[in-house]
Amino acid sequence: MSVEIKVPILPESVSEATVAAWHKQVGDSVSIDENLVDIETEKVVLEVPSTVDGVIKEIRVEEGATVGEQDIIAIIEEGAVAQAAAPVAAAAEAAPAQESAPTPAGATNSDADKLSPAVRKLLSENNLQASTIKGSGKNGRLLKEDVLNHLKSAPTPAPAAKAAASQAKTPQAGERSERREPMTRLRATIARRLKEAQDTQAMLTTFNDVNLHAVIELRKQYKELFEKKHGTRLGFMSFFIKASIEALKRFPAVNASIDGSDIVYHDYYDVGIAASSPRGLVVPVLRDVDQMSFAGVEKSIGEYGQKAKDGKLTMDDLIGGTFTVSNGGVFGSMLSTPIVNPPQSAILGMHRIEERPVAENGQVVIRPMMYLALTYDHRIIDGKESVLFLRTIKECLEDPARLLLEL
Repeated sequence: MSVEIKVPILPESVSEATVAAWHKQVGDSVSIDENLVDIETEKVVLEVPSTVDGVIKEIRVEEGATVGEQDIIAIIEEGAVAQAAAPVAAAAEAAPAQESAPTPAGATNSDADKLSPAVRKLLSENNLQASTIKGSGKNGRLLKEDVLNHLKSAPTPAPAAKAAASQAKTPQAGERSERREPMTRLRATIARRLKEAQDTQAMLTTFNDVNLHAVIELRKQYKELFEKKHGTRLGFMSFFIKASIEALKRFPAVNASIDGSDIVYHDYYDVGIAASSPRGLVVPVLRDVDQMSFAGVEKSIGEYGQKAKDGKLTMDDLIGGTFTVSNGGVFGSMLSTPIVNPPQSAILGMHRIEERPVAENGQVVIRPMMYLALTYDHRIIDGKESVLFLRTIKECLEDPARLLLEL
């Protein structure tokens, strides 16, 4: 029985998606719940699993194609796994000579009619000859697993061969080559939203620096005990997020947003953490951070980071947020002016830590310093509020006891 595989129900406000990558090809066996294809929307990547056991009979849309909700993208022949080898078995029965003396692997592999589409694709992609691989199927038939095992056991190319291959792909001196690639749906959405933010908000950035000596000493003292008790490392982000929550409580406008001619003040604190993923910038949201412990913040950030890396973030992970923290310091950034993530009104930019001479009690000492940047929407946040907001974060980080005593 043929079963239709359809595009799943798309998230709210998303009308279409792009076929990002097929993980199966025509002729491949699939199991129920096995991921067939990744569908990329404006915000997340959705996996489309098989609903039955069988063999892929038809793929109706190629990678890069635009699809809509409930579009048919593939056909699976249910229960066809056992039938896949039937033509080969029938051919073997019709040729007694082949039964009495199994056909050599090389001869069988050279017969393209006996190779599945998946095997032919692998051979073509890796520039392999079927006759050079021993088949483990009936009558020496070459299977997909045989090709994969061959690729795993193949010796690594010699450095000279690698250099030659690299040189072949490198443009010659004087050539002016260029490549054109379509934007991914996620990248196009990021570009559109960032431009909209610049066009609609009166964005301004204020700066301050912070001495992280106390935070670093605190981490050194309790790092091992913290990890042993909570099962997660004590990083810098939890300190910055907790300091931000204290500042947001004091200056509600920074946690607010504009809706038409109204200002919406949020009595909860959902903090977005800007993170880099293989498909672009994503901002998963930590919800009700004011009710979370340091360990809870660190665990949530770690989980979101792994999900972003694996492309497993869901729409629920990304929706909402009243304030955002972006850490460009992990890439070595010294200073930046981050762009507000609408409809939010502010974003905190962290940067790299570097030792610099500072004056303390009339003496010059070397301290681990970081520049902080707060970009805010000047339509609802005044300059005084933004400066005092950033100063509050500075004070909390330079004296971490304030975070515990809420001073």
